[in-house]
Amino acid sequence: MKRFIVFPAMLLLASLPAFAGALATSARSVIPAQVQQIICVDYRALKDSPTALALKAKVLPENMKQFEDALRGVGINPETDVEQLTFVAFRANNALHTIGLAQGQFPTKKILQGLAKKKIRGVKYRLNAIYPIAGGMDSVFLDDFTMLFGQAGAVKAALDARDGEAPSLNSNSDIAGMMASVDSGSVWSVLDQQGTQNMMRSALGDAAKLADFNTIRNRLLGSQYTMDFDNGLAFDLDVLTSDSITAATLSSLIKAGVLFRKMSATGPEKTALDSVTVDSDSSNLKLHFRSDEKRFQSLLQSDLFTTITR
Repeated sequence: MKRFIVFPAMLLLASLPAFAGALATSARSVIPAQVQQIICVDYRALKDSPTALALKAKVLPENMKQFEDALRGVGINPETDVEQLTFVAFRANNALHTIGLAQGQFPTKKILQGLAKKKIRGVKYRLNAIYPIAGGMDSVFLDDFTMLFGQAGAVKAALDARDGEAPSLNSNSDIAGMMASVDSGSVWSVLDQQGTQNMMRSALGDAAKLADFNTIRNRLLGSQYTMDFDNGLAFDLDVLTSDSITAATLSSLIKAGVLFRKMSATGPEKTALDSVTVDSDSSNLKLHFRSDEKRFQSLLQSDLFTTITR
């Protein structure tokens, strides 16, 4: 059971790459129905919080770095121009695709003029002009405030959803319902049923082999989390299940893992585990983590954090 919930909040942050507010209509419109995960990051909140910036620098996933580099390649500075950055993973043609959505006050005309000077021309896809950008990605300005980008196939699939050629997020009531309950967070995410099952199996480690987890696995319906940085870090995760017994069983599994780890924990790890609370409320598992600036900065530098985020 050594891998059993070493530190639930940070392990989940690592396995669900993440860093907001409600999505604008133009951004929602291009999200296909078969969503696995949506992660939305309020860049303004990051800039105002040393904790958020430190966390971003420590666990920034490679695809997020690529997205930021792609934005810089067309003249958009993520640190100053972007207000909200959203990542969407969705399934299409038996494969998982990812798109990015950047929202902010963009110098759209200047950007298009710069592309023209470089002799980069947009390719028509119905009424959309698709421009190649850095990292082998394509981009589309949905309006003066919203840019869609990603691999060519993913971008076209997103445009198909917006143009009514394929089902969109509006037809996925499960994901839309979860979004409504978390989209006020500085960072928020929703994950579908299959993604949640995989995430919990990974987070539980060896404990996922236990009969109790195998019994409840198919009763995990989805999950959602928020992060806020007003006073350090506040992380709140809800795992939605089919019934109260499932939620209570999952809660017991995670509590057992935390207690097991506490037996040998020292330093920042023990402090982190002491800051985790787990319970169930009706059919939902609820996990909370709270840390002030000083304690969290210490955790970021610990061997524990390095181990679970590598």
